[in-house]
Amino acid sequence: MDIFKILNQLYLQSAFNILELNNVIMIIVSLILLYLAIKKEYEPLLLIPIAFGMLLVNLFPGIYAPPEGENIGGLLYYLSQGNKLGIFPPLIFVGVGALTDFGPLLANPKSFLLGAAAQFGIFFAFISAVFLGTYIPGLEDITKEVAAAIGIIGGADGPTAIYIATRLAPEFLSPIAVAAYSYMAMVPIIQPPIMKLFTTKEERAIQMEQLRPVSKLEKILFPIIVAILVILVLPETAPLVGMLMFGNLLKESGVVRNLVDTASNALMYIIVIFLGLSVGASALAENFLNTTTLAIIALGLVAFCIGTAAGVLFGKVMCKLSGGKVNPLIGAAGVSAVPMAARIVQKVGRDENPNNFLLMHAMGPNVAGVIGSAVAAGAFLAIFG
Repeated sequence: MDIFKILNQLYLQSAFNILELNNVIMIIVSLILLYLAIKKEYEPLLLIPIAFGMLLVNLFPGIYAPPEGENIGGLLYYLSQGNKLGIFPPLIFVGVGALTDFGPLLANPKSFLLGAAAQFGIFFAFISAVFLGTYIPGLEDITKEVAAAIGIIGGADGPTAIYIATRLAPEFLSPIAVAAYSYMAMVPIIQPPIMKLFTTKEERAIQMEQLRPVSKLEKILFPIIVAILVILVLPETAPLVGMLMFGNLLKESGVVRNLVDTASNALMYIIVIFLGLSVGASALAENFLNTTTLAIIALGLVAFCIGTAAGVLFGKVMCKLSGGKVNPLIGAAGVSAVPMAARIVQKVGRDENPNNFLLMHAMGPNVAGVIGSAVAAGAFLAIFG
């Protein structure tokens, strides 16, 4: 038996034989993301599956390979079909709807305006991306469709960002998804400095009046009315807004507890695993490490920052118009990132005034932001889809 021949065959069959420098870089990136998810607890539910999918595909690209000839294809390729066919993000929205309480929004409908203002970052990033794609050499890949998908990162709504990317920019699904979830994970780091920059100590210390109680009938009618109105105006929003409102109707109806439990637990977490692994697997080094990806990640950060700033500034306007009864910090929760953005508002407000309880006030624009980003996505699909 030729031991050297056997060792050589083992080497040729191992992943060491196909590992290149770019794969090593992506493996390091995946390990950093795992560290952030596990040690820092930054969006661990999604960051761990995404990072591990990224790790697997750069160790063994065949796990994401499509079927070809006698090769039946890799496991993560088949899981990725749920993203490419636009199935996973709407199913996650069923779970999100089943977990969401729109009561604070119904108690203070003006919160819709704050949720809408925070979507400004989406359109700012869209225009910036179109400019870069048009005038900057090397970024010609950023078409108007890709720019629209990049802009949605500013909504801090991962499922919506993935859904739009699969429809308008499937070749950039990986960087858009990674950017969206990374910035959602870094809400506690990114938002507080922006919130403090655009507000005074006196504004941050404002205590808001307690919200009025919301009846059960209001909560039941809300998802039905929103679904009808939004889908009639923007039919392309039906998969996202429709599933969000369906999940919420299950919750508020109060008669299908088993369905609510399944939608908000087992179904959502199974889909999160499939979605995260397959999104991470799309981050193969040869597709990820290029100037366009860096531009996407940078534009996503700009979109998120601008969205936060726009929400706070509109909150300042409402503060002035209300005679100082609105704490402008709650505008920062207009970016989706439910409920982390609302919790950050509570923390920043309480740091300034220990008697401040802004969480429920911030949940209004927070859940309005979910609807707002889905509507913005629907508008982009209607124009570019």
